[in-house]
Amino acid sequence: MAKRILITDDANFMRTMLTKIVEENGYEVVGTAENGEVAIERYKELKPDLVTMDITMPGMDGIEATRGIMDFDPNAKIVVCSAMGQKPMVLEAIEAGAKDFIVKPIKPEKVKETLGKLLG
Repeated sequence: MAKRILITDDANFMRTMLTKIVEENGYEVVGTAENGEVAIERYKELKPDLVTMDITMPGMDGIEATRGIMDFDPNAKIVVCSAMGQKPMVLEAIEAGAKDFIVKPIKPEKVKETLGKLLG
């Protein structure tokens, strides 16, 4: 059975692009979220194997959402997707429980490598 992934990003084009990359690599996208609050709700509802998490989003950001998901499930696998200029935020997300990060602009081979590493 394909590993199930939840994609979180406030930009629709980014959710669409990540969905395409993830599915091309044999994973199933079980849902998407446009902000942190929705990501936590969908995580609890869908129980995905991994979450991709944007950091900068309206409402609840990705760091708060990462903490929220980790509080609910300490074994959650979260990968932060963020622009390089946000390095302090990426480090904060890792401290909050994210397992890895992918730098935007996103390269399909980096997504494949990161998912393979975390999901086996």
